[in-house]
Amino acid sequence: MDPAGLTPAERRVWEAFPLGEGVDFREEPASGGNPADDPAGGASWGPERTVRAEVLRSLLIDGPAHDGEIAGLKLTGARITGQLDLVYGTVEQAVRLRFCHFERAPTLYGAQLRALVLSDSWLPGLTAGNLRVDGVLRLSCSRVTGPVRLQGAKISGAVFVNGARLGSPAAPDADAGDTTAEPVLQLNHAAIGTDVWAVGLVAHGQVRLNGATVGGQVNLDDADLRVPPGETALHAETLSVGTDLRATRLRARGRVNLSGARIPHQLNLAYARLSNPGGPALRASSCVIGELWLREATPIVGTVNLRRSQVDLLHVPPHVWPDRVRIDGLNYRTLAPHLPAEQRLPLLEREEGGYLPYAYEQLAAAYRTAGDDAAARTVQLAKLRRHRRALPRYARFWGRLQDVAVGYGYRPMRAAGWLLLLLCTGATAFALHRPPALKPTEAPGFNPVFYTLDLLLPLVDFGQETAFAPRGWYQWLSYLLIAVGWILATTIAAGVTRSLNRL
Repeated sequence: MDPAGLTPAERRVWEAFPLGEGVDFREEPASGGNPADDPAGGASWGPERTVRAEVLRSLLIDGPAHDGEIAGLKLTGARITGQLDLVYGTVEQAVRLRFCHFERAPTLYGAQLRALVLSDSWLPGLTAGNLRVDGVLRLSCSRVTGPVRLQGAKISGAVFVNGARLGSPAAPDADAGDTTAEPVLQLNHAAIGTDVWAVGLVAHGQVRLNGATVGGQVNLDDADLRVPPGETALHAETLSVGTDLRATRLRARGRVNLSGARIPHQLNLAYARLSNPGGPALRASSCVIGELWLREATPIVGTVNLRRSQVDLLHVPPHVWPDRVRIDGLNYRTLAPHLPAEQRLPLLEREEGGYLPYAYEQLAAAYRTAGDDAAARTVQLAKLRRHRRALPRYARFWGRLQDVAVGYGYRPMRAAGWLLLLLCTGATAFALHRPPALKPTEAPGFNPVFYTLDLLLPLVDFGQETAFAPRGWYQWLSYLLIAVGWILATTIAAGVTRSLNRL
């Protein structure tokens, strides 16, 4: 480009470029709060702060250089007209365009850059699929009304979109069933060397990270993700991160889809608000997660799908779970906070697939890991009671007897209580009305306690039952004691067998 055709503003940028010096067109750069410097109103900026995109392209592709100096494009507060087109270009200098207003969306598809900074700027979009950046990519506090296309990008450093506002709020009369809207942030299948920093991000549209690989963490603390009802707010299937996915105080109005994600440390959704009425609010099926935190989160509106996932620590208070869950095959080792089993069991009743024996076994195993064997027995008892509902009537009757008698073997002291009650009843009755001896000359001395024990215990013989024969009402009482004794013995044996099978 012939420098003679440059405007005064463009000449300032041209002369500063080979020296790596910055050019700031803002009226009050020190304060940073002058409304006249807001990039959203940059369309009204005059020629004194307007730079053509073709000038910037010429500088970056084949700009002047000075020996001993490191060139760089450092431009602040400019209105950039035309389209910055660097498709498949190789730029050796860092590109820093802050507080700028772009007339058209930059096109950087397949470009190779040292660093790209577009912080605090206003853009109608960004097309940068398969972009290569040796350093960082910054869109911090920028406002981008169109899609940010970074699919397949390879960023050796971090990606910063903290405080950015992406997309535009849907019009009140927009069709709620329209699912053709393009995601406002597309990092699918991107490779990020360190972190994705999106603290305070506001996205009016889908954020897509599916298939992305992040060497460090993804930070969505205080982010606000908004999509039309029934759509996906965060699409991060098969996302792989090096450490954490943080999303404390996240507000997601739409589906959060993390199916198949690999998060070795924390998926932190503490204080989050997840809402997708009538559909899945959180889908994290087939995931491998170190710790899943929903501490102090508001009750989830929608369903939660954790099928076939593996979680080392599950920190979810009972009140956070929605009315419907899908937890078939969910495997976890530790539950937090540690609560009585009675507070955890209602969750298993909300499974959409109905009765799942494995869900009860998994909960019992978690309590045994925590050393709470009493809670584990409570869970196992609840499992058998739930299973009883699906049995035929005769089997339900026998199961209820086992439950009442010994709690299916998980309440052994209950049998002792029944035996003691029946022993006292029988001993009192037969002490007040001694049964006559069958052979008075050969009968031993009558003992109401041992006589009752003879009736109750099928395999015990104290010689009392065969020596005395009650009559009338007391004969029926003896029959009742014999029958109940056999029932208790059978249920105790069944409970003991079940306990031995668990060992």
